[in-house]
Amino acid sequence: MKAIVTVIGKDKPGIIAGVCTLFAQSEVNILDISQTVMQDFFTMSMLVDLTKATLSFTDLSDALTAKGEEMGVNIRIQREDIFDLMHRI
Repeated sequence: MKAIVTVIGKDKPGIIAGVCTLFAQSEVNILDISQTVMQDFFTMSMLVDLTKATLSFTDLSDALTAKGEEMGVNIRIQREDIFDLMHRI
């Protein structure tokens, strides 16, 4: 299963490292990543593959939320199939 991950918050060192470290520890493969800084705001979108993940989707979502709180950013994950359905017209 694939998922879309978004990270938004004030820019500071270590945001990408924190998210990517969590993914590496959980066997989540990053397929694509895009990030930008607009003035003081950091935004990142990722497409990840959860096929070999060692955490359930719910546990991974909870871990990302906790990591975001720890780093002072907002991290959300959404399954690709649901993301696609929400954006189909």
